[in-house]
Amino acid sequence: MSTQATTATQHSSPKARRLVSYLREQVEQQSGEIYVKGKFIADDVDLSPKEIGALMVQLQNSVDELEIEKWSYTSATTWRVASCT
Repeated sequence: MSTQATTATQHSSPKARRLVSYLREQVEQQSGEIYVKGKFIADDVDLSPKEIGALMVQLQNSVDELEIEKWSYTSATTWRVASCT
């Protein structure tokens, strides 16, 4: 089973799949590491910043190909997302 298929199986929510797909694509485009705030990507993934924050917490240790960590808090949580490869 491919990594994408594994991720899709683990995250049956369409919202979670959409966010993982977006993060994976952005990490690939940005040299393997990005920093994001939910309020700045909300429109891109058609989710509210609150939904993104809740999903990021759930995804932190469950997406094999991505390292997701809470990085800082200045007016909103910043998340560091990096490729594990």
